[in-house]
Amino acid sequence: MLICTPKQMQSIDRRTIDECGIAGFDLMDRAGLAVAKFAHQMLSEISGKKTIIFCGKGNNGGDGFVVGRYLHLDGVDVWCYLLASKESYTGDAAAHLNLAMQAGVRMAYLTEENISSLKIQADLYIDAILGTGLRGIVHGLPADVIWMINQSKVPVLSIDVPSGLAGDIEPSCMNSKFAPCIVANKTVSIGLMKLDLVTYPGKYWSGKVEVADIGFPPEAIELENLWLIKSDLAEMRDLIPIHQPDDHKGDRGRVALVAGSVGMTGAATLSSLAAMRSGAGMVFLGAPSSLVDVLAVKMTEVMIKPLPESTDRSIGLKALTDIEGLTAWADILAIGPGLSQHIETTELVRNVVCNSPLPVVVDADGINAFIDHTHLFADCDSEVVITPHIGELSRLTNRSHKEIMGDRIGIAKQTAEIFKIIVVLKGDNTVIAHPDGRVSINSTGNPGMASAGSGDVLTGIISALISQGLSVWDAARLGVYLHGLAGDLGAKTLGPHCLIASDIINHLPDAFLQVSGACS
Repeated sequence: MLICTPKQMQSIDRRTIDECGIAGFDLMDRAGLAVAKFAHQMLSEISGKKTIIFCGKGNNGGDGFVVGRYLHLDGVDVWCYLLASKESYTGDAAAHLNLAMQAGVRMAYLTEENISSLKIQADLYIDAILGTGLRGIVHGLPADVIWMINQSKVPVLSIDVPSGLAGDIEPSCMNSKFAPCIVANKTVSIGLMKLDLVTYPGKYWSGKVEVADIGFPPEAIELENLWLIKSDLAEMRDLIPIHQPDDHKGDRGRVALVAGSVGMTGAATLSSLAAMRSGAGMVFLGAPSSLVDVLAVKMTEVMIKPLPESTDRSIGLKALTDIEGLTAWADILAIGPGLSQHIETTELVRNVVCNSPLPVVVDADGINAFIDHTHLFADCDSEVVITPHIGELSRLTNRSHKEIMGDRIGIAKQTAEIFKIIVVLKGDNTVIAHPDGRVSINSTGNPGMASAGSGDVLTGIISALISQGLSVWDAARLGVYLHGLAGDLGAKTLGPHCLIASDIINHLPDAFLQVSGACS
């Protein structure tokens, strides 16, 4: 699903009107009609139902007048509450206000003087106060109305975005007394999905988000060269690997994993088992020789190769030849979980990753091995995907946590373009960035997944999908989606507070079934 920023949406809207000859009046009418249909769904039975539409003085308010007219014509008891005088509306919004009045929609005016004394009962509130053009914090009457709506128990449908949501406000301030924002039950995004609706904090204030197609010409959208996409179920379903009846284990994908050190056998185990659970036919784990007996007890289906050790029982430089043998056998190499940052190990990692004949998934200490050596990524022989959490990306790029959190999408995109690798920046709405500028935002997952070992599981999933023939880009996107969905299923069963990494692996079968449609 394509995602646009407010600036891109304005450009598409302008191009549609100026170059494609579709009047803004007609676009507003289509938008209002689409929202009215979703309002019908929320009302269920319209007989005897009352709807109040709060209309700001811009185009968002104009959309509200159209919604009011269509609902009124369908027999709904509709009131439009205006946050400005009738004379302050201009252009298409003014034209639709007049049409709504002519149709018989009742109007009332809100002021800072009467808002506190109003007791507005209704079956549905429709928020048409402020749209995507908002910059900064809401003040005055709109802020008072937002607080009043949020304090009510009436279901709320927001048009385009919840009023008060603005991308230039610090997320931690949103919906506080300093930056009020509508908490909607449903939001209807007009034309295309908006970025603020799929990222924190907007996705929490938006409720269930629906996208209303109002007929923007394809060429108006294509000329914008949108580079943001959202991973949705329909697209992910098409990426699930298909296995043939006569496939044998070698056809199903061979994963070589280099992982583990003393005290960190769990990371190697989680990655290995996740790869097996994600459809790989065979997984070969290369681990420090003194840990092989422990790992063999933990895993039955995974083959384990003992590798020469460093002095602290991590993988040493002498393991290079053995790892080259693994890459000659495998379809994909994963490296990093639980490796340690011993000087021998980090040198080994850089050598292996840069010279691998296979695509490489680099995680955890594999990423740390490239601190102050990021220039090496551009010279790697094969495609590389790294899966950092914010701390690892901070160390890798020498940017602060605050800087990255303030622009996760932009910094992930820049990192992918500069290093010429795919970046999977883990966290809420995991961001997957391609070196060609494409960025995908994941839509699954929950806070309960912020638990030790969760990232190791993701490494195994992505590696298994690459081994089964998916491109590194598609495997990264599908892997993140399945990982988050398995976490969601686990949280639903166990609760987010009790979720641990192995629970994600245990729920992978249900996640695969749900995405593939086999359980529907």
